[in-house]
Amino acid sequence: MKWTDSLLIAQALYDKHPDVDPKSIRFTDLMQWVLDLEDFNDDPHKCGEKILEAIQLAWIDEAE
Repeated sequence: MKWTDSLLIAQALYDKHPDVDPKSIRFTDLMQWVLDLEDFNDDPHKCGEKILEAIQLAWIDEAE
């Protein structure tokens, strides 16, 4: 997965952290959780606030 795969990342985060409310996570934690995903393979420096927002929104949709 790459940073642009926000839906796939959101699904993986939902599966890995089913009890977490995605609305309450800090972006610093979210970025680290994405980097820790087994299938994630992208440069951490390519991440920005807009990417993290997209992942968070996709995760919120996945959780609902």
